[in-house]
Amino acid sequence: MLSTLRNAWKVPELRKRLLFTLFMVVIFRMGNFIPVPGIDTTKLASLTTGGSLIGFYDLLSGGAFSRFSIFAMGVVPFINSSIIFQLLTVAIPRLEQLSKEGEEGRKKIQEYTRYASVPLGVIQGFSIYAIIAKAGALLEPSSKLNIFIIILTVTAASTFLMWFGDKITEHGIGNGVSLIIFINIVSRFPSTLTSIFKLQQTQIVNFVEVIGFAAIIVILFVAVVITSLSERRIPIQYAGKTAGGRMYKGQSTNIPINVNGSAVIGIIFAISVMQFPMTIGQFFPESSFSKIIVAGKFSPFKESSWEYALLYFLLTIFFTWFYTEVTLKPEEMAENMNKSSGFIPGIRPGEPTAVYIEKVLTKVSILGGGFAGIIAIAPIVGEAYTSFKGIYFGGTGLLIIVNVAIETIRQIESQLVMRHYQGFLK
Repeated sequence: MLSTLRNAWKVPELRKRLLFTLFMVVIFRMGNFIPVPGIDTTKLASLTTGGSLIGFYDLLSGGAFSRFSIFAMGVVPFINSSIIFQLLTVAIPRLEQLSKEGEEGRKKIQEYTRYASVPLGVIQGFSIYAIIAKAGALLEPSSKLNIFIIILTVTAASTFLMWFGDKITEHGIGNGVSLIIFINIVSRFPSTLTSIFKLQQTQIVNFVEVIGFAAIIVILFVAVVITSLSERRIPIQYAGKTAGGRMYKGQSTNIPINVNGSAVIGIIFAISVMQFPMTIGQFFPESSFSKIIVAGKFSPFKESSWEYALLYFLLTIFFTWFYTEVTLKPEEMAENMNKSSGFIPGIRPGEPTAVYIEKVLTKVSILGGGFAGIIAIAPIVGEAYTSFKGIYFGGTGLLIIVNVAIETIRQIESQLVMRHYQGFLK
């Protein structure tokens, strides 16, 4: 990784891209500390602890929600819009046709995604207002102007971040939105280390427990790297053909299916489903729904219960499998393979090929979903059964960091290959 960055720095054009990316990151981090007026941030701390949905969003925003800065929503509305349009591409024929029209079609879908993220931002901005009002964090709860300013500020800032990410993608290195999330998660490391140091200073945890905690983090990191680089490759053989009186031999290739391809999406879906009843219950605390589903003795939605962790784990596996099946489309892959005179050795073309691909996708997605489930419940288990309280640091952040880092390095390497042809000439 360091050698790749060093080689990229030697190329003038790539050096400009790296400097541009660094400059944009500095501006972005400055914006993370501009507060929204009219908010008492001391009352927001309890909302972002543990494995809650708000805690996860605070992680993605780099702590901007707990400080309630202008970037409190981060790029979450754009992420939600992207996921919605990926699912709608399967359900709506017009969008499915656009996805098959190459680069122009994808640009059109991306344009729709950006437009949809604005009303989604308004809806989420109102939801955030309702949450902080319920927590008693509004200095002037009856002021309609204050409500309007809060929703307008966080929505406009989220839209600005979407444009910001596009500029990094265009003039910088890597995917801009992914890099924003990457920087946000990395920025939480100092505060996490400070929290652990305070726990050790107050003798809540001892030195041996800190070393054990660090060892678990290292093990999680290694496991995430291994699974992020792991692929199940489906071998493809293309038949030879004759063109212009010349005979061309058949080629062998493969379809790589990443084990962790849908892990983060599965976690996002699962945590949203698990937190939805809790959110509804907070708005209606005296209702029978809240007393039975949320606060009931055997409710699976209590974050500290083993039932919550088990259901969260199972939902992560399910949504990882579901998202993989929806986005990769085995029938379409088999049809395209047949049109290109390709086949899987030992498998008949057509429906048998689609069935075989679906079986492989199911096995890989369940394996990846199981690993993602372990990653997802790691902070919940740590919060419930160890002395490390109030530290939101789990494998989910590591999963995102590793995936973004690998993808960014791959893009830098591809840029280097485009500008260095010596290897092809030797």
